Amino acid sequence: MTAPIDTLKELEARVRDLEVTAQKTGQNLDAALTPLRAEVDRLRAAQPRVTPTRWERVQLARAQGRPTALDYVDRLCTEFTELHGDRRYGDDPALIGGPARWQGVPVMLLLQQKGRDTKSKIKRRFGSANPEGYRKAVRLMDLADKFGLPVVALVDTQGAYPGLEAEERGQGWAIAESIRRMLNLRVPVVNVVIGEGGSGGALAIGVGNRVLIQENAWYSVISPEGAASIIWKDASKAPLAAEALRLTAPDLLKLGIVEEVIPEPAGGAHQNADEAARAVGEAVTRHLRELAAQDAATLKTDRAARFRRLGAYTETP
Repeated sequence: MTAPIDTLKELEARVRDLEVTAQKTGQNLDAALTPLRAEVDRLRAAQPRVTPTRWERVQLARAQGRPTALDYVDRLCTEFTELHGDRRYGDDPALIGGPARWQGVPVMLLLQQKGRDTKSKIKRRFGSANPEGYRKAVRLMDLADKFGLPVVALVDTQGAYPGLEAEERGQGWAIAESIRRMLNLRVPVVNVVIGEGGSGGALAIGVGNRVLIQENAWYSVISPEGAASIIWKDASKAPLAAEALRLTAPDLLKLGIVEEVIPEPAGGAHQNADEAARAVGEAVTRHLRELAAQDAATLKTDRAARFRRLGAYTETP
């Protein structure tokens, strides 16, 4: 007899195959997909909920089919107008943004977009931005300040792009400039780590009044593989590094680095993008509503104070 978990995995694979086929061919496969999805939901509900290890959460944050920033925009926003270019060098498809309505609320979006398939992932460098991406973010922040638009930033990157050209064009300076500009915004800023939040590449658009994180996302000064390569000279020790870094959503909430953990569907956000989007939408809208009552001076002061509190320590003999 096939175990329920094996049956569930087989059905999930079948659903993904049919969804890919429908997307590529344009066929309407709802008649086949609807009963399969219903059975998948039934089997998921019957599974005992097991808390993943830190390394397992890292894998869930990278899972094939996990919703990207634009997947959330498609489900939660209207009137999104992407703005291009940094007015200095060029446009960066890894970091995109523009004005939109977030569940009816006018906002300025900043999005780290990994891509949805192999071609787009290569084009967008898996969400790792060049300096022009961060300079574009600064330009969009300037517009948000000018027109009084709250900023919603969706973070999903292993880090800034490490290429030679990026360094030649001032990668570190661009990241620092973006952090400085975000700290000084006079409008509400809500950040959500929706997958991976690696190093300065994530922090560049992660300086918010409220920083939220999805249940199976991670946020750290370095990726587990990077830490393992430095400390043990062996990237295969990444699971050990993940434990030491304490980079998961529950860890970050306990440490006071994030304000809220947004729950995901059983098995991860990639199992039900619509459900994941509903949770993200509700959380962001609630925080935007709370922040709307604060004046510009309070928003700016509280944001700076929030980040100055991080990393406090006590010396002992």
